[in-house]
Amino acid sequence: MPAYDPDNIFAKILRGEIPAHTVYEDDHTLAFMDVMPQGEGHTLVIPKAPSRGLLDAEPDSLAALARSVQVVARAVKAAFAADGLTVFQYNEPAGGQTVFHLHVHIIPRREGVPLKRHEGGMADPAVLAAHAERIRAALKG
Repeated sequence: MPAYDPDNIFAKILRGEIPAHTVYEDDHTLAFMDVMPQGEGHTLVIPKAPSRGLLDAEPDSLAALARSVQVVARAVKAAFAADGLTVFQYNEPAGGQTVFHLHVHIIPRREGVPLKRHEGGMADPAVLAAHAERIRAALKG
């Protein structure tokens, strides 16, 4: 397996070198808006511990990631009054991974509305900021 690259974009977000629309953070994870969303409210959750993907992550890091995914997914579903959620995670290029820092996608879904292509372009930062605020409000209850 290739080595973890500490200069990947998510590592830079964790270090504060690149801005992100953060919705949730704890000691072990960070959640933020995907800048190329496949649907309204598309959110990413990443571990703070470096890992390229699922296969090289430490078990404790995976456990913390799973807890945060559940917390954020509940808030995303509520914030967007979604009928359901699509939650997925890619590993290695053949599996569809393009950023080599472990991350989980959470996308609120509505019946009959297909996902957009992930390479569909960057979202309007003002829209991402508004979506992040909706999720943060849902996290507060």
